[in-house]
Amino acid sequence: MNSAKATAVPLRSGLWAAIAVVIVGLNLRPAIVAVAPVFDVLTVRLELSSVLAGALVTLPVLCFGVLGPLAPALARRIGFERSLAVVLLAVILGSALRLIPTVAGLFSGTLLIGAGIAIGNILLPGLIKRDFSHRLGLMSGLFSACLTAGATLAAGLTLPIAEAAGWEWNEALAAWGLFAIFGLACWVPFLAQSKVSGSPAASGKIRLSRDPVAWLVTAFFGLQSLNFYSTTAWLPTILIDQGHDPVFAGLMLSLVNLVSIAPSLAIPLFLDKLRSQVGFAIATCIVYFAAFAGMLFLPEPTVLWMVLLGAAQGAGLGVGLTFIVLRTRDAQQATVLSGMAQSWGYLFAAAGPLVLGALRDWTGGWQVPLLVLFIALVPMLAAGALAGRPGFVGVDEAKLETEPA
Repeated sequence: MNSAKATAVPLRSGLWAAIAVVIVGLNLRPAIVAVAPVFDVLTVRLELSSVLAGALVTLPVLCFGVLGPLAPALARRIGFERSLAVVLLAVILGSALRLIPTVAGLFSGTLLIGAGIAIGNILLPGLIKRDFSHRLGLMSGLFSACLTAGATLAAGLTLPIAEAAGWEWNEALAAWGLFAIFGLACWVPFLAQSKVSGSPAASGKIRLSRDPVAWLVTAFFGLQSLNFYSTTAWLPTILIDQGHDPVFAGLMLSLVNLVSIAPSLAIPLFLDKLRSQVGFAIATCIVYFAAFAGMLFLPEPTVLWMVLLGAAQGAGLGVGLTFIVLRTRDAQQATVLSGMAQSWGYLFAAAGPLVLGALRDWTGGWQVPLLVLFIALVPMLAAGALAGRPGFVGVDEAKLETEPA
């Protein structure tokens, strides 16, 4: 009897569970971002055309959008815990494929990693809603901070570690699979709970495609993702074209990522305690406006605009992910809304770097592309202000379920 109860202890039962979730979250960016530091080397070694090079950068974000909807179905079938183990296995196997120093090895590994992370992106907010309902702000903040911290670690450590160890580009990329192995080892103790801790069995019946709150959350998440991936792709080039040294441009991108960690962690802690999140959503957009206005009209001091951009991006990610758990009533709704917001959001964001690059080629400069990102903050502010109001998705369905027959 006692042993049976022990196996049914939910994931939320201790600090170790929270640490395990954090470690899984830290694995959802490094294997992708690690490509950037070795990008110049691998494109030369593999003789990648500009088309293939662009596809390599865009492929993971497309995976997030296209393959994300598979996450709720996978969780319904095998549970949250086993699904997240599959995520880590995909990162491990994809990293192993990257050891093969060929175009096929690189792209197949990237595809497998992108597919796994697409599922992990969506399932972790649902897991947090289910198992940490009493600590939504803390765990949502940790999750968003893990995404930014993981990206920062990969951007800053991949090349130095590879050079110190004497690794080639493929070995440097594959090394992040070791971190995923560590994550899987931490996750193994929870696999036995997958059936009894509850998977989102009812999520297949939840439909949010006509829900206005769901679309507002999706719009905010998509627009902040558009901004992040567009600036991540082009910020160093923008700064170099403004006359800065390439080393300085790379450092500024690292600064943006580093600054974003603190607000991505702190903002959700406050959001969880507030009935309305409108003020924080508006404040985030105002900081964005200030950063882009400076980049457009007064490029110096560059460091100031990078700090503001990093603060806005971290806050935007924190607000977007926290909306998912605060605007839903349970893990089932959170999983479906997470899938909707992230799938559509990442598909929208994937077009950003391509559109900005085309605008730059068409106009011969970065003023118009930056102006487009500046203007895109207007609908982002509107979506955030409306999504931040108290309420839940699926209110009409909830009313129907509670009405007497």
